[in-house]
Parts: sequence; structure tokens; C-alpha cells
Amino acid sequence: MARTATTRSYDVLGLGCTAVDDLLYVASYPEPDTKVRVRRRERQCGGLTATALVAAARLGARCAFAGVLGTDVGSVFVRDTLERAGVDTRHAVIRPEARPIHSTIIVDEGGRTRTVLFDLGGSSGADPDAPADEPIRASRVLFVDHYGVEGMTRAARIARANGVAVVADFERHEYPGFDQLLELVDHLIVARDFAARLTGENDPATAARKLWSGRRDTVVVTAGDQGSWYVSADRVAPVHQTAFVVPVVDTTGCGDVFHGAYAAALARGLPVAERLRFASAAAALKATRTGAQAGIPDRRAVEAFLASCV
Repeated sequence: MARTATTRSYDVLGLGCTAVDDLLYVASYPEPDTKVRVRRRERQCGGLTATALVAAARLGARCAFAGVLGTDVGSVFVRDTLERAGVDTRHAVIRPEARPIHSTIIVDEGGRTRTVLFDLGGSSGADPDAPADEPIRASRVLFVDHYGVEGMTRAARIARANGVAVVADFERHEYPGFDQLLELVDHLIVARDFAARLTGENDPATAARKLWSGRRDTVVVTAGDQGSWYVSADRVAPVHQTAFVVPVVDTTGCGDVFHGAYAAALARGLPVAERLRFASAAAALKATRTGAQAGIPDRRAVEAFLASCV
């Protein structure tokens, strides 16, 4: 369906979660009632949608953020970080009382794991009435998460009515109206544990098949170093995308990077198998670097990595 002409269009428009992440790097995760030295600490921007947008932008997509931010120090940090990454924030909704999610992430450098402690106080998802219809209609991909279900549902309806793909990153489903939002998503990418909660199926291939319907284009269930399984309109039998083997340093944000890379590849018009391979490679390269957003590779690095794997 043709979209209305506009002065500026986007490859990926995101509405959802942003966060301020304080990363604490330790030799090993502490036992109860012990003291552990922090080797170093960093502050980075995070959040499902924010990290996906930064990933998509670094991978060559034109991106914009149209979710809610406040006027506090954390919101200014998020906005500045997005802008430096090339993500347009002109459509962001400003509410003085709003705050990004504040996360403390303990990175176990020995065990190569991370534990996320998050504070939702003051956080807000998509606005119920914003952005205006035009930026949504003028985008190739709308990126949604589960923060602000009412606003996400409104935006997804506008997107689907105007031929705009809807890519989702969901981790929770207990919010009122979530089922309606879920129905509007035509590119559903969820982790294995969440897919199991939605379907009752522990096997990721079976869960992917159960989540797919004729109203969707693609369903992907990710399983970390076991790879991912996907079902698409082109092939309804589950297909396995193996994970790339890399030296893992920090897995923080790998799932968000996978989503952002998939959205960028979708905006470029890549076939589903190439989208999944590109997203898997981007997530793998991110795992070799520290930080959710600082470790995101650019498109040249991902393409060089894929070429080396042939």
C-alpha cells in the first residue's frame, strides 16, 4: 500500500522502552553476605526499544524515537545518546514526570553472565495519542515493545493499515490489551522462555509454529547460543538458524541488538533467511564486546564477519 508523501521518512520508528544502565563489572557474581570488588563501572543507555534503534542506526537504517521522555538527567542522557547514535528524537513526547528505566547490571566477567536489577519508577511507554499518524505512515518498520500497550496498539493499527511492518520485542504479557497488540504484530521475535509462557511449549520450534498465523509474516523464537527457530509466510515448517560461535565477553543487550538488526534488514528488503543470518551475526559480534549499546557493531563489521563465515 502506498504511503503518504512526507518531508522525511524513516526505516525504523520506535516507541517504547528506554533505560539508563549502570554496569558493574566483577570477577564473579557474589555469594550472599559477601563483599566483591567492582573492577570498573560504566553508564550506558539501554532499554528494549532504545537499544534496538541504536543497533539499527549503526547498521545503516534511518531511525527515530517517538516514545516518552522526561526532563530529568536520565532522560537528557538517553536523548543525547540516541541523537549521537543518529536516532532522530524530534517526535519524542516530553512529560516532566516521566523517567527512563534505571537498571543496575552486574556483569560476571568470569562466568560471562549478567544480572539485571531494574527500577520502573516513573517509567512510561508509548503515549496513547502520540506520535501523529504521519511519521508512522512514513516509516518502513514500526518497532514496538510491551511498555505502553494502549499507545503501541494505536500505532500498530495505523502501521498495519498503511502497509508498515510491525516488529515486536515482548518480554511480558500481563498488561490489559496485550492480546490485541500481539495480534497486530506481523514480525514477532521473542525469547524461548517468553514463547513458552505464551504457548505452553518448551520446544522453540514448536512454539514458533504455534505463534505463527496467516496474519503474520514471520515468527522467530531465539535461544541464545542454541540459535533461533523461525516460521514465515514463505515456509511454515520451522527453520533453525544456528548461532555463530564467538568468544563471549558480555551478553548484555544481545537480544535487543538481534531485534534492531532484524528491523534494519527488513527495512532493506532482505529475504527472511538473510534477515535472520544478519541479525544473528550482529548479536554474536555484540557478545564479544562490553556494554549493551557500546558493543554494537556497524554494518561493515557484520558483513565482513558474515563473509568470513562462508
